[in-house]
Amino acid sequence: MTPAINVLKKAKTDHNVHQYHHDPDSASYGEEAVEKMGQNPHQVFKTLLVKLDGRQLAVAVVPVADKLDLKAMASACGAKKAAMAEQQEAERSTGYIFGGISPLGQKKRLPTVVNSSVESFDTVFVSAGRRGLEIELAPADLVKLTSARLAVIAK
Repeated sequence: MTPAINVLKKAKTDHNVHQYHHDPDSASYGEEAVEKMGQNPHQVFKTLLVKLDGRQLAVAVVPVADKLDLKAMASACGAKKAAMAEQQEAERSTGYIFGGISPLGQKKRLPTVVNSSVESFDTVFVSAGRRGLEIELAPADLVKLTSARLAVIAK
């Protein structure tokens, strides 16, 4: 059980948990999840933390196949600029370890933006809060449970 899975159970949200053997030598956690689960890299989403205008942390959820567009993320959050958050800061704020950060069940609720391509799928995959563990759920549930806004933030 992880905080992310607990959020889904508490909200009585339909979901499936997928587990795979995590390779500690893997260079990309998202690509590893896609490969090991045999899923579409546009349907598996990674959770990234950014710092807005050097102060406020925010969560970006984008497909593994894409890169985060920092300018678009800043714009979606009403900020002038966004930069990737430091690993230690991301872990401290979310309560999750790098490579296993889930958009669900974070210690501190942060502004969240999900790439609008999420609406193209019946279900999507996000980290369940541990490396080697993914949650499959409906995009609308992901957006609702994270109080996210949708925007084009991937390129």
